[in-house]
Amino acid sequence: RHPLATFFHLFFRVSAIVTYVGCDWFSRSFVGCFVTVLLLLSFDFWSVKNVTGRLMVGLRWWNQVDEDGKSHWIFEARKVSPNSIAATEAEARIFWLGLIICPIIWIVFFFSTLFSLKLKWLALVIAGISLQAANLYGYILCKMGGESDISKAAASFLSQTVFQTACPRDFEKPGLEGLEIHKC
Repeated sequence: RHPLATFFHLFFRVSAIVTYVGCDWFSRSFVGCFVTVLLLLSFDFWSVKNVTGRLMVGLRWWNQVDEDGKSHWIFEARKVSPNSIAATEAEARIFWLGLIICPIIWIVFFFSTLFSLKLKWLALVIAGISLQAANLYGYILCKMGGESDISKAAASFLSQTVFQTACPRDFEKPGLEGLEIHKC
């Protein structure tokens, strides 16, 4: 139902990875490659956080700092209703797979860069890990309704995912309406 959102969810992520891998082959300019990959990672972070998460799985998160300097995580989740358009199961799987696999790839790049002593690329790889992991962390907390204990949230998320995979629903899926907002 959201083919453009699904495309861009994967496009920026995959483009950043492919550009990082192919930079040495296609360009001698470290700065050009660095800036290109960083821009792709930034576009990915913004689009996943603000657009594709909301369209593909009905979730959105952000962090807000109040006047006292205290940080608050805010989570939105659409309530299920039969009247509005729901994202498909395939879109949700693509969303979560992209959200989980890409940080793992950047962690592999981290160790590869570290062990091959290409230290000038280390800052870029750390930026990739940071941006990808921030989205993953935010969406896991958002999915769990704002639980602040990440180990409980991760365990609950994994058990829920395994249960849904083992017991697929064959009946009609309801749509989405309204928003539930959780503030931590």
